[in-house]
Amino acid sequence: MKESQIQSKKIKELEAKGYYVIKLIKTNKNGIPDLIAIPPNSDVEFYEVKAPNGKTSPLQDFRLKELTEHGVKAEVYKPL
Repeated sequence: MKESQIQSKKIKELEAKGYYVIKLIKTNKNGIPDLIAIPPNSDVEFYEVKAPNGKTSPLQDFRLKELTEHGVKAEVYKPL
């Protein structure tokens, strides 16, 4: 399964739970996760979507850590 297909599946899963989901294409910071998910009446969440055998780059790892240290939920999503 391609990452784009996995992203679509994750977006649908989150939207079914009531999240407002944004797919990021281009930002002012390279390495930012693919998706922003905002649960109803809650804080923002970031998801870096990877294929089952995909790996994050060092820059992506840095951004995930940076977001987490800023108090934001940021994680890598891989399908089972």
